[in-house]
Amino acid sequence: MKINYFAFGSNLSSPRLLQRIPLAAKHCVATLHGHSLRWHKSGHDRSGKCDIHFTGNQLDLVYGVIYRMSHAEKLELDVYEGAGRGYERRRVSVKAAHGEVLEAFTYFATDIDHLLQPYHWYKEHVLRGALEHDFPAHYVNRNIRAVESKHDYDVERHYRELSIYPESA
Repeated sequence: MKINYFAFGSNLSSPRLLQRIPLAAKHCVATLHGHSLRWHKSGHDRSGKCDIHFTGNQLDLVYGVIYRMSHAEKLELDVYEGAGRGYERRRVSVKAAHGEVLEAFTYFATDIDHLLQPYHWYKEHVLRGALEHDFPAHYVNRNIRAVESKHDYDVERHYRELSIYPESA
């Protein structure tokens, strides 16, 4: 049986997610209302990662992608995402672009630092994913492009992260 995963950060990028979970399959674009996209999750590399922050305002929303995967793959993704060590896996109800309400799991940050910025390569994963899935331009510009990012002094990590995109290699 396949389960739904709501990706909203770097896993929006299908090359990024499929590198981790090769058999995951995109189902649809969806939105989570009453939340906003933040970049304040404290990464182990001392940079900001994406989080979905509860606002309670139904006008606030986070765009994401529903990927379908097996339970075993969900447990594998937990390891990549650091479930229990900075992120907590939770169930959410999201609205698919075609109107259906879907139940999915996703990750909420438990280790937050509002002063952190993402590395350029991390922001690039998120931006590429949003563009790949045709998110609205206003969402991309306000919630992704407008976010300040910083240089990663681990140059090898920077190039390794972006090497999954053929034009970056």
